[in-house]
Amino acid sequence: MTIWRWLAAGVVVMLGIVIAILATQIPVLGAAVLLHPSRRLASAMPESCRDATFAGVGVELKGWTCAASTVRRGTVVYLHGVADSRGSAAGVIGRFVARGFDVVAYDSRAHGDSDGTVCTYGFLETRDLRAVLDTIEPGPIVLLGTSLGAAVALQHAAEDARVSTVVAAETFSDLRTVAAERAPFFFTRALIARAFQIAERHGRFQIDAVSPVLAAAQITAPVLLIHGENDTDTSPDHSRRVFAALRGPKRLLIVPGAAHNGSLRSEVWDEVERWIDNVVAGERLGLVRPPAL
Repeated sequence: MTIWRWLAAGVVVMLGIVIAILATQIPVLGAAVLLHPSRRLASAMPESCRDATFAGVGVELKGWTCAASTVRRGTVVYLHGVADSRGSAAGVIGRFVARGFDVVAYDSRAHGDSDGTVCTYGFLETRDLRAVLDTIEPGPIVLLGTSLGAAVALQHAAEDARVSTVVAAETFSDLRTVAAERAPFFFTRALIARAFQIAERHGRFQIDAVSPVLAAAQITAPVLLIHGENDTDTSPDHSRRVFAALRGPKRLLIVPGAAHNGSLRSEVWDEVERWIDNVVAGERLGLVRPPAL
């Protein structure tokens, strides 16, 4: 065998080793990205708020409780998106405390200042949310979530009758689908499946149990879904699937031209406020379902 054949054989062997290593490590990397989103810390606390700590499932959740500046009508619980924090609630707080709502915002587990090392996309976060709701005063409860927070809100509403309504912006329909859609092009189906297996083992949860679309059929509270028409991170088809599965009062707003995290425009907030006002008015009248939905 000539020196060139030896070199060629060596290159083939090295390529085989590299491919084998990548096939082993790529799913590990994918699982790590899924379980460990980057942390973003909240900025300055709004004036109407005070620091709060909530006891989640084996974790402490850092947050704010913000008092209504007029006659109290209920509580809005804000749930942020992945790799975000309670800091993104500032606009919601300013808007709703002036409308008679207490506002609670907190960093989800493995986010911001809260404890926790893995994000489970609703598997444990719904139980954390239940513990947070246990601390608030009686009255109408509005869950207002974006992206990850929207998915958590929907999954929780299926099992907690205290929830008066859900406003869910840019939810995913199920974790398996959205994670596969967001995977880089070089992730084959086999690599994605292996990454899910690793994530389930290290995160101690089941991927297929994280499913707002399955939860939707069990939700009795009114639900307002909002999604950007041009959302390429989480296709609006995710909200369409959830909308189709809902059995109670519901509305779907597809916002023209909006990308991910861009659907809550000023004119959309007007619709959100009208929706919440109708729900709260219905509860005050003792109606099983709010009027004019």
